[in-house]
Amino acid sequence: MGIIFFLRFIYSQEKPALLTSVFDLLYIYSMKYVLLGFVLSGAICMQGQNLDLYHIKKDSSGFELTARGASLLASLPMKCMVQQYPNKTGHAVESDSDQLNSSPQKLHPVFYGCFDWHSSVHGHWMLVKLLKQFPQLPESATIRANFNKSFTEANIATEVNYFNSPLAKVWERTYGWAWLLKLDEELYTWKDADAQRWHEVLQPLTQRIISLWAGFLPRQTYPNRTGTHPNTAFGLVLALEYAQSLQNSGFEKMIVESAKRIYGNDKNAASQWEPDGSDFLSPSLEEADLMRRILPVKEFRSWFSNYIPLQGLKHLTQLPIVSDRSDLQIVHLDGLCFSRSWCMRSIAAALPANDPRKKLLQKAAIAHLQTALPNVVSGNYGGEHWLASFAVLALIK
Repeated sequence: MGIIFFLRFIYSQEKPALLTSVFDLLYIYSMKYVLLGFVLSGAICMQGQNLDLYHIKKDSSGFELTARGASLLASLPMKCMVQQYPNKTGHAVESDSDQLNSSPQKLHPVFYGCFDWHSSVHGHWMLVKLLKQFPQLPESATIRANFNKSFTEANIATEVNYFNSPLAKVWERTYGWAWLLKLDEELYTWKDADAQRWHEVLQPLTQRIISLWAGFLPRQTYPNRTGTHPNTAFGLVLALEYAQSLQNSGFEKMIVESAKRIYGNDKNAASQWEPDGSDFLSPSLEEADLMRRILPVKEFRSWFSNYIPLQGLKHLTQLPIVSDRSDLQIVHLDGLCFSRSWCMRSIAAALPANDPRKKLLQKAAIAHLQTALPNVVSGNYGGEHWLASFAVLALIK
């Protein structure tokens, strides 16, 4: 810096024209490299901050969330799970009186915050997951107090009753259903006194969701191949994990049979058309992630090679552009980075070590997560009310 100020001083003095040109060049190039130094040092600092939040495993197969990262991510749903507004209830009004009594908390006394029901549900899941993995989380006492306050038999009965309405039988199908089962699975598999109590309280709602899903699967002739909430494959992945963890063999059998029936013959996915402008899921990768869990390894490898050609797979490794994080739809593309990341890791794990697609997917999984993670805390509620859950799923799935 001293050299630059010296050059700047000389530059300010009167000189012959030739010397002026020489000092112009020296000054401009000196400042260019100083600015480059600032940029590089900033990038290094940012990388250091990222490494303090998570670590990449040495074999590039996944990530490890740190305690500091867990605390930061937990702060987001803790803030919004008790925030009633703004809110998108998606409620179908049946009468004038229904309209007057349709505040989010009256309709859903447990899952009323975080802008919408499913975001509240997966925010609860995320907090349980973090408490399991980080028992000494500084926010532990507050999280437990909030759960104890809301997870009551009366509150869950109100949540169940909502799904008993004829107009609500398709509500949150299947995205919200899937997250509810994921939350219950997390509680069931945690050997913690509070968690076991919350699991028992949640059972009437869990069983209602399973009943609705079991009634729907035989009637689902075609899958939803969207990149948003109705996506069939994403929901079935979480439902399958639930059924396997709780050893619900009947439900698991229905899921497997349904997946094979609606996806088993798929070939040449239109991956090159992805993403749509509001995608937070990749239809192609979510389906492959599901079938990886359904089919034996050898059979999956053959199916996958026919399903996503190499060029289509390379297209999916390109990072999406998020032009406006204050836009509630465009910010979905940050979530797409996370969901692509967990799908790519899942698929890569099923490919042989000498398959070039394995490294391609592993490298892209890291790039997608590293790109999206700094944007979880953006200051915009459109992303902050839900992205943390996707970040945690990508880091630990």
